[in-house]
Amino acid sequence: MTYASAAGSKGGAQGLMKSKNSKPEEIRKSNIQAAKALSDAVRTSLGPRGMDKMIQDAKGEVTITNDGATILNQMNVVHPAAKMLVELSKAQDIEAGDGTTSVVVMAGSLLDAADKLLQKGIHPTTISESFQRAAVKSAEILTAMAIPLDLSDRESLLKAANTSLCSKVVSQNSAELSPIAVDAVMKIIDPARENNVNLKDIKIIKKLGGTVDDTELVDGIVFEQKAANINGPKKCEKAKIGFIQFCVSPPKTDMDNQVVVSDYSAMDRVLREERAYILNIVKQIKKAGCNVLLIQKSILRDALSDLATHFFDKMKIMVIKDIEREDVEFLCKTLCCRPIASLDHFTSENLVGAEMVEEIQTGSSKCVKITGMATPGKTCSIIIRGSNKLMLEEADRSLHDALCVIRCLVKKRFLIAGGGAPETEISRELMLYANGLTGADAYCFKAFAEALEIIPYTLAENAGLNPIGTVTELRNKHAQGEKTAGINVRKGAITNILEENVVQPLLVSTSAITLASETVRSILKIDDIVNTIRG
Repeated sequence: MTYASAAGSKGGAQGLMKSKNSKPEEIRKSNIQAAKALSDAVRTSLGPRGMDKMIQDAKGEVTITNDGATILNQMNVVHPAAKMLVELSKAQDIEAGDGTTSVVVMAGSLLDAADKLLQKGIHPTTISESFQRAAVKSAEILTAMAIPLDLSDRESLLKAANTSLCSKVVSQNSAELSPIAVDAVMKIIDPARENNVNLKDIKIIKKLGGTVDDTELVDGIVFEQKAANINGPKKCEKAKIGFIQFCVSPPKTDMDNQVVVSDYSAMDRVLREERAYILNIVKQIKKAGCNVLLIQKSILRDALSDLATHFFDKMKIMVIKDIEREDVEFLCKTLCCRPIASLDHFTSENLVGAEMVEEIQTGSSKCVKITGMATPGKTCSIIIRGSNKLMLEEADRSLHDALCVIRCLVKKRFLIAGGGAPETEISRELMLYANGLTGADAYCFKAFAEALEIIPYTLAENAGLNPIGTVTELRNKHAQGEKTAGINVRKGAITNILEENVVQPLLVSTSAITLASETVRSILKIDDIVNTIRG
């Protein structure tokens, strides 16, 4: 009688170990299933033929989008492992800005592969370490097949922006939006010296009315407010602009005091003092030669009283009030001006010049545009137009993705083919590499390679092609050495995707694979969930 059967006949020790091991297995299974369910939810919105999602929040607000990060952000996710995928898409959004859906789909597929390996009895730590090595190897393969890019090559930049936009709702407007995205980024950087882009230097203003075609890039600054003047000037050439942080209105006491006025003469005196006080401020502003005044928003009192508006109208000074605190930095950078905090410092040397300040009509509302700065800063503004709120929001998100794609190319100046070509190539190379490995590593590498094929598979499925047939043909083309063969969604066939101008930045793909494998590793390493919420 062997020892194992003896232990089994006692029924004690083996049962104890089994129950000890089964809980981590169940937890892992639950985590993997929750994360896979989330990745399947966004899978249908991948690629140019991907579907859009309509999301309704608690207030009844509706959002229509196919941007992975937005969908997951708006979802009410409860499971802690699924929340990790939401964080993953946020991380990809910050790092690359595009590929937020791909990264979640990839993570779901890697988890599926890991689940199969776990069922074979391979230890989670072994799988985790192999996946890490496979991700590093994938990044090397991608870098080897990338095409170097020069930022002066405008055509390639436009192709990359077009590829990003073609999977969005506004894909039919990509011809107008791509040049705007490229020009905006190229305006705010010096390609020779800089290798990062601060997208806060591009101010995006959304205005209802018109269509997405009417979106324009403004070489200057646009305020969402209209001019505060009632009868004053609405257009000012050769403007001298002053930006103040004090209020042109009667002063208030620090505490909540009440002033009781008992007779008319005292009342008159109060009004006279107020008039004299405001007139003094207005005269000093006029004396400095200012004809356009920008006033920061004030919390404690009105930044501009009616009386002050009346005086400014008479003096022919254009006034724009309620400039938000967070816009101050952008404004100062654009106009190259300093905010003036007190009346004593309001002198002509603190003013800045601009060719034109005018109030323009955008749809049903008006806004003020300043162009032709004497010393232009490295910033620009984009006015996005849309026929309804949903379209406007989606155009904003799509343009942000396009800007992020150009930013990726500034950070890492390499392009790779799109259309599932890089994933198929990595899959093929990893399979060949795995043949030279021994032990569990070979299994894990092969599973990682197969899992990456989810991207071309989903692209084909969403385009209404036969996914298995398409991926098999794609694999065959890559085996014959056609590294840039990808799924051409427009023609429904496998073609050289570079000729179709479907390109994407290297950074989007490398960061997607790295981040997805990191998330999968951390989910695999969890073997228990401990709740610290006391009932």
